[in-house]
Amino acid sequence: MLSSARHADVVIVGAGIAGLAAAHRLTSAGVTVAVLEAGQSAGGRTATGELDGFRLDRTVQLLNTSYPEFRRAPALAGLPLSRFSPGVLVHSEGRHHRAGEVLGTRGSGGTRRARGALTAARALASAPRAPLGGAFDQARLAAALGRIAATPTRRLLARRELPTYEALFSRGLPPRTVHTFLRPLLTALLNDAGLVASSRCADLVLRGFARGRLCVPTGGAGRLPEALADALPPGTVLTGARVTEASISSVTTEEHGTFSCRALLVATGARAAAELLPGLRVPDFHSLTVLHHTAPEPPLAEPALVLDADGAGPVVHTAVMSEVDPSRAPGGRALVTSAVLGSPPAELDKRVRAHLSTLYGTSAADWELLEVHHDPEAVPAMPAPHDLRRPVRLLSGLYVCGGHRDTSTVQGALHSGRRAAHAVLRDFGIQPELAPALLSPAAA
Repeated sequence: MLSSARHADVVIVGAGIAGLAAAHRLTSAGVTVAVLEAGQSAGGRTATGELDGFRLDRTVQLLNTSYPEFRRAPALAGLPLSRFSPGVLVHSEGRHHRAGEVLGTRGSGGTRRARGALTAARALASAPRAPLGGAFDQARLAAALGRIAATPTRRLLARRELPTYEALFSRGLPPRTVHTFLRPLLTALLNDAGLVASSRCADLVLRGFARGRLCVPTGGAGRLPEALADALPPGTVLTGARVTEASISSVTTEEHGTFSCRALLVATGARAAAELLPGLRVPDFHSLTVLHHTAPEPPLAEPALVLDADGAGPVVHTAVMSEVDPSRAPGGRALVTSAVLGSPPAELDKRVRAHLSTLYGTSAADWELLEVHHDPEAVPAMPAPHDLRRPVRLLSGLYVCGGHRDTSTVQGALHSGRRAAHAVLRDFGIQPELAPALLSPAAA
């Protein structure tokens, strides 16, 4: 369809999560869209491959059931999500300690969460033994999670901005609580080994953790962009389309010729966006290596995210993904997925196996390595000071979106795409909040 028409109101370069979210919002407002993707499938880095019956993600993106954009995107309303156990398992001093589960099992509503946290805090304070720190430390942590869960976003963003690691010690929590729970948790959620990210970004992801449950798309990370792409009108997404030249009135591809348009939205990664839009700032990046092993039997018989509080090896977090999402492994096989931040060390697999043996309390020597994927630019860095709402409208007819314009999370990518779509609609003379009503049968 696109090869014959060669025109769309908006051409979106990049079929990652942000670009697809923007396309979904624009098409729902009656705007014609062409999404051009250089790769052979939608999703960008959010891709899932198959090997011998295993479904292996190329990256590890921990989602949360509390993401507001999940509720705002109709295409994601029915996306199956596989949930981790409430809270996390922190490995420290040779043992697993469950932490952070107080709020993960509560119902909706900030006030109810805060009250639930305080009730749990009192119970922890009277318990004979607390796993991480003393009973009073546990009570203070539960109350702190309750407060952040109930705090409106605007108040979090009004807090003094500091590097995350520095901010953690300015909130009145015991150093042991910071080191054994908050530091490994935020390192995993932010993919930031040094915790140099803005404390505002950390507050947002910690609030999400306190209000919901960690999860992943059932069937692999690639299911999320697939759901967005499948909800678009047929022919909207064109893969294998490498853009060689772009302007606000036309976009030329190497394989499919030129598309005319009224507006251009660049929804690629930060570096590719800067190549198309000279002068766009390229941030620093956090690199990520993902390793997938299969074990003769599950080393942990529950869908838990395991964190390392001792820093005893390269693995930042790991999980038996076949317990979290059984569809990712063939019957009778266990899939263990682990994440390593920064440059991969020498003898990566050997060091990771040794660390996994410690984390799971069983030898990983006979596990089979299925796949290793290293991405040196996996996550845009968000050091303080960080603009959580970087402009998506560069000028009338030219827009940019992606996690590098908001926060480096799936929530940030989705929100950035929606912000860019709304900027386009306003420039087209369409009020975003009125667009659904204008298209409804009653309005017609």
